[in-house]
Amino acid sequence: MIPPHPTQDPAAPGGAGALSPSAMTLEQAARVLAAVGARYATVENIRRDIEAGAPVNADGTVNLVHYAAWLAKEMAARGD
Repeated sequence: MIPPHPTQDPAAPGGAGALSPSAMTLEQAARVLAAVGARYATVENIRRDIEAGAPVNADGTVNLVHYAAWLAKEMAARGD
């Protein structure tokens, strides 16, 4: 079987199903963070972080780079 051309594969980078680290739903962000070993990456915990001041995009999605920077800043402030 011949695999689909990258531009026809929805999961390919830039394809319709590709994830954008700059605009993820809370569910997508939790899944990605859990996949890379974040022990407390749940939708509920991300939602709590947003309520505590974590940055979100205007459409309610999360930019993982901005969120990670916010988490690092929070951890440093707490001395973790």
